[in-house]
Amino acid sequence: MKVKYVGENCTDLTYGAIYECLGTELDCYRVIDESEEDYLYPINEFELIKENII
Repeated sequence: MKVKYVGENCTDLTYGAIYECLGTELDCYRVIDESEEDYLYPINEFELIKENII
């Protein structure tokens, strides 16, 4: 799925940028950031853009 970063507290993500999200874990999205690695970030700092269709 795709998510848009709308938070203000993370220096590893760019405000308004769209990121690939691998899934959710413990109220967090597992997001591939600019380092091309995946990390957990709080769900409330993102806007859902597109969900995967199975």
